[in-house]
Amino acid sequence: MSEKPPLHSTEEANRERQAVRMIPFIVGCALFMQMLDATVVATAIPAMAASLGTTAVQMNISITSYLLALAVFVPISGWAAERFGARRIFIIAIVLFSISSIACAVSQNLVQLVLSRVAQGAAGAMMVPVGRIIMLRKTPKEDLLKAMAFLAMPALLGPILGPPVGGFLVTYASWHWIFLINVPVGILGIYLVMRFIREELPTTSPRMDWPGFLLSAVCLAALVSGFEAIGHQSISALQVLMLLATGTVCGVLYILHARRCAQPILDLSLLRVPSFAI
Repeated sequence: MSEKPPLHSTEEANRERQAVRMIPFIVGCALFMQMLDATVVATAIPAMAASLGTTAVQMNISITSYLLALAVFVPISGWAAERFGARRIFIIAIVLFSISSIACAVSQNLVQLVLSRVAQGAAGAMMVPVGRIIMLRKTPKEDLLKAMAFLAMPALLGPILGPPVGGFLVTYASWHWIFLINVPVGILGIYLVMRFIREELPTTSPRMDWPGFLLSAVCLAALVSGFEAIGHQSISALQVLMLLATGTVCGVLYILHARRCAQPILDLSLLRVPSFAI
């Protein structure tokens, strides 16, 4: 007679299968929060401006600061996951995103709101890429395409739902709930991560590419600021050109640096893989 598998191994296998099913949902929730917060503020700007004692034009910086923080800190997320563990960084990012959302809601002036939005963007920049790393590591290859397709849904729904959700909350509640709505979602996300995702100790301790980080940060920040300024025309054409020129120069310098660096913060050689480049 064949021996039955040990009970604990069967339970472990069931837990692994359940985790594989839940990981795309967990990462999708994080991505939805990030994408929603990038657009939800737009329709609430007049109400927020009146509450904070500023103008609607000046409030645009609350959107730009969030996008800038996202652009600047995304490259560092891969290094942080390898250095400290993807699960740990994912949980920390969700916690920081929730705390910074509360800070946005209790802001008393534009400066406090902008600083809170920068913290929120930095947390979001760590949250979603690290979540994708976890999904790529945990999901079997035969299920990876399905998981990636599922993950595309919140990426598309976030920008679509952001403006109407913002308008609804401002009309029937207050603009503070635009940010406070992230808190219960964040708490649920932390519970699900701790419940379904096992911690894996980092096997490597990569060196941080500080020159590459600084060059990529200036490049992305300048380009995002320049393109944002074109949209709302808050600065002169000369200043926009200077931002775009600075971003382009730093981008070229980063490409030259990445070719010489053994462990660049953004490995551009991956673009030689056709499927990845596409």
